[in-house]
Amino acid sequence: MPTAMLINGVRVPSATGEWFDVCDPATETVVGRAPMANEADARAAIAAANRAFRSWRTATAHERAELLHEVARKIRERTDELATQLTLEGGKPLLENRDEMGWSAACFDYYAELQRNTRGRVIPSVEPSQLAMVLKEPYGVVACIVPWNYPILLMSWKVAPALAAGNTVIIKPSEMTPLTTLLFAEIFDHLPPGVVNIVTGYGATVGRELVVNRDTHMIAFTGSFTTGREIARLAAERVKRTHLELGGKDAFIVAEDADLDVAVPGVAWAALLNAGQVCTSTERVYVHASIAKPFTERLVEFVRTLQLGPGSDPNTDIGPLIGARYRQKVEEHVDEARSQGASILTGGRRPPQFAHGFFYEPTVLTNVDHSYRIMREETFGPTIPVMAYRTFDEAIALANDCDYGLGANLYTNDPKKVKQYYEEVKAGTCWVNDPLTDNDAGPFGGMKFSGGSRELGEEGLEAFLETKHVHWDFNQEKKAWWYPYGT
Repeated sequence: MPTAMLINGVRVPSATGEWFDVCDPATETVVGRAPMANEADARAAIAAANRAFRSWRTATAHERAELLHEVARKIRERTDELATQLTLEGGKPLLENRDEMGWSAACFDYYAELQRNTRGRVIPSVEPSQLAMVLKEPYGVVACIVPWNYPILLMSWKVAPALAAGNTVIIKPSEMTPLTTLLFAEIFDHLPPGVVNIVTGYGATVGRELVVNRDTHMIAFTGSFTTGREIARLAAERVKRTHLELGGKDAFIVAEDADLDVAVPGVAWAALLNAGQVCTSTERVYVHASIAKPFTERLVEFVRTLQLGPGSDPNTDIGPLIGARYRQKVEEHVDEARSQGASILTGGRRPPQFAHGFFYEPTVLTNVDHSYRIMREETFGPTIPVMAYRTFDEAIALANDCDYGLGANLYTNDPKKVKQYYEEVKAGTCWVNDPLTDNDAGPFGGMKFSGGSRELGEEGLEAFLETKHVHWDFNQEKKAWWYPYGT
């Protein structure tokens, strides 16, 4: 498998010749290595992207569409290969990674067509001899800093619209999951050299250089609030455009009319997909008091049927967490809640059957309140804290009692509750009766500490375009309103 970076269409090692190991989170064994890039590598990629931008920006909409559709075709052709590699380094079940490849291909197809309608518009002129236009233009070089939980999908959500808009890109994958991205570089080999570049390494070196270098023009980042805030600070000092998605602490409201046959597995799936390592994972569940007991009992029963194991096992429902410090954070949140009075109904420990791997049992908690970190901070693990509420107003207030506002969920068939929910809940995506479903045409992003940017949809393309107003007078003549006044 290729383990070299991609700069200007050429596979290259790091400038120093150094490498770092990548481990399988299910076994803790080394499964590959990636180049340890430094600032010099980042600068080489930036220079290549700027050279390529001069011609890429002038490619026709038809040309870009054909090239992006080819990306989608090649993803589908190599789905199994890419998904297998991603399972090896990321731990997600193979089925989920196959889905990730399908969603990624669809994203490239979507933006291939959408970009055909993005040049701008003609607006009314103030004089008969004039033409006024609003043009949409690419920024230039976009640095795409991508997380480990969905490294191909979240890369696609940035790269597809950025390329469609006429930008060139530099991709920096997470040091936890760089190998699939390096393999994915072959998907781009039909593009002109320098249009897509991939550098691997750490945020403190490569990532920082991409942010502060004057020759990058936009930063697209998905990751933690802490890192996103630092990127925003560094970019603001340089008045550089940022596009930030910073995680969430999503609430799920289960109304009294919810069908428990649907709500129980739906909540479990929303909370435990990818072992809870999804930015829109359900991390807080609010259930009407009248059904709280049967809901919780059935949820515990259902969760206990789920199988933990390596993502390569077709019987696995929930794979490992990505690494030791991520599992430690989950343990800290659960243990702290337990010490403060929460009840652990199932889970709450490392599974004893696994001597290796970063596994943690899916955990259901009750008797929690909003003073606990597990109800306030992003846990990013397989936990389901459940609280009862008595009125829908109270449920809305609890859902909004959080610094994050990425997504929110509701189970009900009551249209009045649905309307109140989507009007009052502060979240970028509001799901009703179908949690976590994405739509390429629907914008994705958050409010509050989740960031204000949007991926997908028309908004996702607009994010990678800047606006220019052109005012054109056909006649070169003096105007009556020029100096000197009154003549």
